[in-house]
Amino acid sequence: MHDRFGPNSWKNLIIGTDTTVPLRNGRLVPAINFDNAATTPPFSTVVQDVINFSPWYSSVHRGTGFKSQFSSHFYENARKIIADFVKADYERDTVIFVKNTTEAINKVAHSLSTPENKQVVLSTCMEHHSNDLPWRRSYEVDYIEIDSKGRLVLEDLAHKLEKHKGSVKLVVVTGASNVTGHRNPIHKIAALAHHYHAKVLVDGAQLVPRYPVDMKPHPSLEHIDYLVFSGHKMYSPFGVGVLVAPKDSFINNPPDLVGGGTVDFVTHDLVQWADLPYREEAGTPNLMGIVALVSAIKTLQKIDLKRIDAYEHNLMEYTLRGLQQIPDIILYGDSSNLHDRVAIIPFNIAGLSHEETAKILSMEGGIAVRNGCFCAQPYIQKLLGVSQEDINEGLKNPDLPRPGMVRVSFGLYNQFQEVDQLIALLRHVVKHKHYYKTLYKTVPDFYPHS
Repeated sequence: MHDRFGPNSWKNLIIGTDTTVPLRNGRLVPAINFDNAATTPPFSTVVQDVINFSPWYSSVHRGTGFKSQFSSHFYENARKIIADFVKADYERDTVIFVKNTTEAINKVAHSLSTPENKQVVLSTCMEHHSNDLPWRRSYEVDYIEIDSKGRLVLEDLAHKLEKHKGSVKLVVVTGASNVTGHRNPIHKIAALAHHYHAKVLVDGAQLVPRYPVDMKPHPSLEHIDYLVFSGHKMYSPFGVGVLVAPKDSFINNPPDLVGGGTVDFVTHDLVQWADLPYREEAGTPNLMGIVALVSAIKTLQKIDLKRIDAYEHNLMEYTLRGLQQIPDIILYGDSSNLHDRVAIIPFNIAGLSHEETAKILSMEGGIAVRNGCFCAQPYIQKLLGVSQEDINEGLKNPDLPRPGMVRVSFGLYNQFQEVDQLIALLRHVVKHKHYYKTLYKTVPDFYPHS
């Protein structure tokens, strides 16, 4: 029997897989997208559900018209669907809709801050800037170390929890690195943190779209207190993110954004804030983004995240075997233990900059990858062994080449034959790298699509 949701058919669930893009020579070829860690293309089911909902679209909350009531019901029911998706406790947790993961983390940082008592947040050396910079404003931040392969050192987490005993407000950690794909043992981390009466925030931007997440019951030591993620990385565009948090987390400070929808009662002399989650959702909400996210979640559930993880792992293993056979390819992260890793591969070509490699892949093969530091500069600096002297020199001279890597990141719709094309082109580029290095000194970054 044909499996409509089997791996061979997943590509058909995605919009844009038949798009052609121009090469340097003007030829049009099917686009290959290996930049899914940045953002994913939309499911066709998502776009169709947005179109189907459009005739009923209206402002949510307080409207008495049928469309407003219909939209409000959908909007509120979406919270329960999302809570169930990550196994949150809907009685004790609140689901707050935001623009993206970055806004969600900033919201938690604001809500937990106590200016009169600067508490400690333990971040890690592998975080995206979004799970590092917001904590620096109001907290003392200490960083959990990584090993030579870029993996988190749990012994250092235990050491720092003991070192700051009684002062750690929160342990913040990525569920999976957007650089190396390393997946962290979030429940083991939670148990350690809770032993020291600290809470845990997991940045699920790379994890939630690829792997089943279980926040665990509140009484469990392994319970995840805060979970944040974005729709645009899970085949759901239109700009929405999610914060799942304990309901008692937002009582010490007023909302970070205030205005329409955040209050119960206002005079010129006083403000009575609304209950959660409404006090944290200022202004007219992004209802169509929620429609898209709910649709994407339902499609992911039909496919089954365990199957997605297994398929993407096969793609990653296949790609790594091919890359390891090409001279001058430098791989980063732990390629010997792929069990705790999502389908992300960072690499460089010796003798070519990351910018040159990414441009060549695009303009010679129509292959989209990401290059640079992926908003995780301290992590990249450690993995590349960038010295403090190099950093100081770069600060003095911004025109110097910046360190970075090339990142291949898979989506459920990517195909093995696309990997074959990547490997073949990389093999050719390495063989003729001096030609390409000379050529791409003069090729512009952008070119017209006639």
